[in-house]
This record gives sequence, C-alpha cells and structure tokens, in this order.
Amino acid sequence: MPSTRSIALLLVAAFAFLAPTHALYFYLDGSEKKCFLEELPKETMVTGMYKAEQFSAVQNQWIVNPEVRIQITVEELPQEHTIVSMQREAEGRFTFTSAESGDHSICLSAVSNSWFDSTKTRMTFDMDFDDPSMDQHDHKDTLNDLATRIHELNQRVQDIRREQQSQREREAEFRDQSELTNSRVVWWTLLQIAVLGAICLWQMQHYKNFFVAKKLV
Repeated sequence: MPSTRSIALLLVAAFAFLAPTHALYFYLDGSEKKCFLEELPKETMVTGMYKAEQFSAVQNQWIVNPEVRIQITVEELPQEHTIVSMQREAEGRFTFTSAESGDHSICLSAVSNSWFDSTKTRMTFDMDFDDPSMDQHDHKDTLNDLATRIHELNQRVQDIRREQQSQREREAEFRDQSELTNSRVVWWTLLQIAVLGAICLWQMQHYKNFFVAKKLV
C-alpha cells in the first residue's frame, strides 16, 4: 500500500466478530486517508455508515458540509484486490460482500480540490456485519418457528372441520326432526278432515231419516 496512507489497525480480538456494530470517530486533516484493517469470513456482508463534519466558525459547531465528498476504498489483502472504490456525499452508507476470507482494508478520505487543503474533518464511522453462520442459525430458528405456526394452523383447521362436521350433523338431525313433525301435522290434518267429513255425512243421513219419519219430506 502507498506510504501516504496512515493505517489504523483495529484488533479483531478487541472487537469480537459476534459484536454486530463497530462505532468509531476520528479526524482527517485535509485529504488525509485513514484505513481500518478488518478480518472477515468468506461471503460476509458489511455495511458501513459514515458522517463527515467540518467545523463552522459562524455556527461555532461541527456541521455536515454538503460540498464535501468522501472517497471510500475497500481492498482485499494481501493481493490488494479492490472491491469498492467510490466517491459519495458527506453522509451515507455503503455495502460490500467479502469474496474470500482474510484481511480487508477499509479506507476513507475527504476529497479536496486543493493541494494544500488543511481543513479538519471529523468522521463518524460504524460497521455492521452480517455473519453467514448466524444467518443459517437465524434461518433455522425462523423455519422452526414457521413449522410450529403451520402445525398450530393445521390443528386449528382440524378443529374447525370437526366443528363444521358436528354442526352439519346437528343440522341434519334438526332437518329430519322437522320433516317428521311436518309429516305428522299433515297426517293429523287429513285425519281431522276425514273425521269431520264422516260426521257431516252421518248428520245429513240422520236428518234425512228424521224428516222422512216425520213425513216432512
């Protein structure tokens, strides 16, 4: 790597990889570049969040200067294979995925158009790691939770089906009982009509015989 780079080594032992986020803040003088060495497993997705602030004498505080551009470079070591090389706004994020296991150099610098720019820039830098092994564990937990929920849903569906079957049986029993009652009512009505008809015929015959006996007819 060029000698103009000032490399700040972050010991992996001090920052265990299981910790999801590394929070840093540092200062850049002019177009100074600072790099961070990170050992990454294969196929690990890294998301970097950064914010560049410069001191405003008018506001007497550190502010984000929208005119500042940040150069971001990520290389695989020791082959110095460049994964990321871009200029971005003063505040944002970038993402890359390690192709191979090993050390990776993550460098940031403020882009200046002046050869003698000595403006001090305060950088805030976080890194978030997505460990593939943790993803697999999370996927397993998610699948287990999903299987449990599917089993619970199947049980609920079975309960609903049993309740529906019981409801259909009760409805069929009620329908049969209603049809039997209606049939009995019809037969009872027909019986009443037959009895009333027989009584009417008997009365008519009785009156006829009575009138004949009295010689009224």
